[in-house]
Amino acid sequence: MADKDTVGGARQQFEEQIAFFRNKLNMPTETWRDVQQAAHDRAFVVAGAMKADLLADLRKAVHQAVEGGSIGEFRKQFASIVAKHGWTGWTGEGSAAGEAWRTRVIYQTNVATSYAAGRRAQLLDPELLARRPYWRYVHADGVAHPRPHHKAWGDAKLTLRHDDPFWDTHYPPNGWGCKCRVVPVAKPGEDDATEPPEGWSQEDPSTGAPPGVDEGWAYAPGARGDADMRSFVQDKLIEYPPAIQKALFESTHRYLNTTERVTDFVKRVTASLPKDEDLWLGFVEGNAAGQIQTLTGTKVDDYLVLLSGDNVRHTAYEHQWDGKGQRPPKPDDYLHVLSFVNQSDSMTLGTDLGRGGQKRVVVRKKIGSEMFRAVFEVLTGKKNRALKLISLAIKT
Repeated sequence: MADKDTVGGARQQFEEQIAFFRNKLNMPTETWRDVQQAAHDRAFVVAGAMKADLLADLRKAVHQAVEGGSIGEFRKQFASIVAKHGWTGWTGEGSAAGEAWRTRVIYQTNVATSYAAGRRAQLLDPELLARRPYWRYVHADGVAHPRPHHKAWGDAKLTLRHDDPFWDTHYPPNGWGCKCRVVPVAKPGEDDATEPPEGWSQEDPSTGAPPGVDEGWAYAPGARGDADMRSFVQDKLIEYPPAIQKALFESTHRYLNTTERVTDFVKRVTASLPKDEDLWLGFVEGNAAGQIQTLTGTKVDDYLVLLSGDNVRHTAYEHQWDGKGQRPPKPDDYLHVLSFVNQSDSMTLGTDLGRGGQKRVVVRKKIGSEMFRAVFEVLTGKKNRALKLISLAIKT
């Protein structure tokens, strides 16, 4: 019988694990390599699942697994979802063994990484860290085919401080099906290894990962759970194209600037008059989606957040020093636009409508000693599922 404290056991539904999975965004992908390493902290993917409704149904099934559902239950749901959407061509399709393998990979990967991320959040609790600042690598001895590196680390009782760089790339799981874990301890024991193994940080050219770590697994699940999606694009952890391109095109059916840095975009469009283009900043997430739906009556989950060149130029021209404490925005101020939506101090319905009758939301957020007031237009429809910034004012 599996230990209830392990991923293979029945008790998986602790709040930190569920919160980690809930924070993910659905990301269409063609292959598993489209989304790499730490980007999985924010992106829910099933390789080859491109359609939004298919991915949404798979997400619900996996969410139930994360909350404690069995692999048998997941397999039944998977088969039903595949039939419902007519999904074909997926890896593993066509044989009982292939389908069993594919469903096991999806199930185990999501349960294991969400468990690891939730457990890591618990281990980093300040009170626990004060008592047990060291982490010991524990090999899962019950696996049928133990990985030599993992077994060696476990046999050596490798024990390092929680902030040792080793854990940035080697916090388990360290590969497909890996069931290793870490446990917190007050200090190393007499026989514990207290230095990372020789060559631990060298990259294996065949995998792009350190020795003993599978391709795409050289990261600590949950370490970047609060990062915005755009940062993963810029760090080359989400391929563009196809993953982000597919998601954005489905929302807008038009080109969006996804890779230029915010400050560079602001400087460029302020200094020139290029064709109108929008810079993608991220997605509407979490509580903000519910707030906006309450105010506007529009369901905006996973809507895009956009910054337009026209708005930047308008703001630069209209919002100058007014003698009453208002100052003109600087390029760095636009780095906060996504947080205006997802971490605002207050949000209200705008009194004016857009030229096409679009509703607007007004958000306020204090940063340092300054108050930022931003107005976003809610663009709806098949070609405009976004919140676009149309006004920004700053009071000092």
